[in-house]
Amino acid sequence: MFDTRMRRLMKQAGVKMNEIEAEEVIIRTPDEEYVFKNPDVASISAAGQKTFQVSGNYTTRRRHKEIPEGDIKMVIEQTKCTREEAENALKESNGDIAAAILTLAGEK
Repeated sequence: MFDTRMRRLMKQAGVKMNEIEAEEVIIRTPDEEYVFKNPDVASISAAGQKTFQVSGNYTTRRRHKEIPEGDIKMVIEQTKCTREEAENALKESNGDIAAAILTLAGEK
């Protein structure tokens, strides 16, 4: 009964809600991903805006950032380090080339 009354009120207010059959939803942040398997997803349209509601169980996983090849080469050229040392320094500095170079320069 509540569901029917709520839907009627939403319709009167110009709010449309549709369920979406989703197998998986992934929300990516800079550092991790939230992975929802078989979630309940609804799209809600109101006042010209569309929003999505996602609910269900999820897991999180860390994101591995790709380090651009040019950044690795630059660090190697500037510090004469190995590729592995350059990659590690860039990972530790969150991709900050200058910080990676300064770290490696201080080690030599």
